[in-house]
Amino acid sequence: MNRTQATGVGFIAVILWALLALLTVGSAPTPPLLLNTICFAIGGTCGLIWTHLSGGLRLLLRVRWYVYVFGTLGLFGYHALYFSALRLAPAAEAGLIAYLWPLLIVLLSGLLPGERLRGGHVIGAVIGFAGAALIVTGGGEGFQAQYALGYGLALVCALTWSSYSVLSRLLGDAPTQSVTVFCLGAALLSLPLHLIFEQTVLPQTVTGWGATILLGLGPVGLAFFVWDIGVKRGDIQLLGAASYAAPLLSTCVLVLAGVAPLSTTLGLAALLITGGAVVAARASFAAGFNSTGG
Repeated sequence: MNRTQATGVGFIAVILWALLALLTVGSAPTPPLLLNTICFAIGGTCGLIWTHLSGGLRLLLRVRWYVYVFGTLGLFGYHALYFSALRLAPAAEAGLIAYLWPLLIVLLSGLLPGERLRGGHVIGAVIGFAGAALIVTGGGEGFQAQYALGYGLALVCALTWSSYSVLSRLLGDAPTQSVTVFCLGAALLSLPLHLIFEQTVLPQTVTGWGATILLGLGPVGLAFFVWDIGVKRGDIQLLGAASYAAPLLSTCVLVLAGVAPLSTTLGLAALLITGGAVVAARASFAAGFNSTGG
């Protein structure tokens, strides 16, 4: 697989993640930890089959144990928080706050060795968080306290995935097949917690089961495998820029599906969060361009 092909494979993840909010809504009323269990069991099982057929089972034995722990906790934490947030607050608004992660990745990457924050990063952060503030304050309707917990979990969700993404650079490369263990580990971690803290409520309709299965096959399954291929073998800068479109795409999908009403507040928030990420990304690209003498 050449660089261009790998980049194209990575783009699949962005499209799949744009469907995450819609499918999460469709899976209701299944509680978050049970949804985690089902979806990661599906994604991990499919990954295990692929790993076996590709002859990659031996590669799994070479991965250090702390990489598996780190990957499992990252996938488990992000999705448990995301599913919880969308159960406790309006899907479009909570989803947008959760999609602050591309912007936060840019900001947190400035803490890595050899990196530093620039003026464009700060400006982008201010713009993006202005979009989040617009959601939390309800625009012209004022703060809606009943959604505070959901919005808070969405913000922690964004911090979790951005921290995971940045810290993963410090662990070195692991084969794509290791994502299989991450998924299975997240399912095994979710199950006992579900049994302790939640009531078992399986999807009630064919639509609910369909949404849950598609979650496991796509945004909570295939997406991680193709993203891993893309960032390791493709154009990571191009893929990073494409991920900034995810909040806008996700919002459009919810509106087109009739799950979220089209409003000025929602549209402006989506543009601010996406625009803030783009501004921050441009600062990083410009710094990289100047450092190479361009």
